[in-house]
Amino acid sequence: MPLVKSSYKPPFWMRNGHIATIIPSTFRKVEGVQYSRERIDTPDDDFLDLDWINNGNDSLVIISHGLEGSSNRPYMLGMAKYMSENKLDVLAWNCRSCSGEINRQARFYHHGATEDLETVIDHVLKTSDYQSIVLVGFSMGGSLTIKYLGESDSRPDVVKAGIAFSIPVSLKSSVDQLTNSKTGFYKRRFLRKLEEKVKLKAETYPGLVEYNGFDDIKEFEDFDNKYTAPIHGFKDAHDFYKRASAGNFLPQVSVPLLICNAVNDPFLGEPCYPYDLCERTENLYLETPKYGGHVGFQLPKGVYNYMEKRALKFVKEKV
Repeated sequence: MPLVKSSYKPPFWMRNGHIATIIPSTFRKVEGVQYSRERIDTPDDDFLDLDWINNGNDSLVIISHGLEGSSNRPYMLGMAKYMSENKLDVLAWNCRSCSGEINRQARFYHHGATEDLETVIDHVLKTSDYQSIVLVGFSMGGSLTIKYLGESDSRPDVVKAGIAFSIPVSLKSSVDQLTNSKTGFYKRRFLRKLEEKVKLKAETYPGLVEYNGFDDIKEFEDFDNKYTAPIHGFKDAHDFYKRASAGNFLPQVSVPLLICNAVNDPFLGEPCYPYDLCERTENLYLETPKYGGHVGFQLPKGVYNYMEKRALKFVKEKV
């Protein structure tokens, strides 16, 4: 499939990738979203919190957030509001420990943990009768979306398409990018938030999760070696990056999938732009706007951003 020419044009003052990333994340306000929360159990005796906008439509959009995000992040609220205003039901789900309450098990969530997304989708199929379901994911949530769609025997026929914004197609590439001193702000912010949860986990699960030594964690690789890998069954951080990267699963995706990664995204290295694969694969659509930052894509005017409008356009074209 030919690469998609992007129509995104940012405000002139948001062409810098860092500004395009930070300003929407910090200052965007989305008003008027009223979720209805549902808590479901997981097969391993944990729970997931699902936030619904259910207006009785026959199509559903399931939205997955990024690392240390939640259903209440501005990009999630914006997508939920725009989709619901355009006659689509919405389910914005929260990864374990991201809904405001620490989860029950020692494990967390990660870029490859599609078993929880599968639990959400299975629950929808058992309790609802939608004609079509579309998956939308941001950053880590996009990784989950792609991996779920590419895993063998995991996709029910009712799941018709996927849309992924600002995706670390190669986890190692993204980690290397965030190790750069120019992007240290983001790394420190994520690690501070992860530290808070590790501390809570250590208090709840002494002996299984240790908080001691967190001062020695300076990079994502340190965190993943100490926590992500051993807790979730990976040999080490590099094994995690290799096995969980969304790029491994792109060739197996059999439904229309849009990947939209800005060229100036400060989180993404060169391997996160799979031009060659998408050019020769019929159902993969790769859009690489020159600008947009990481989960930014603000427009000059209006309440909604480019991600929301682009996602709806793709749904109307492909579903």
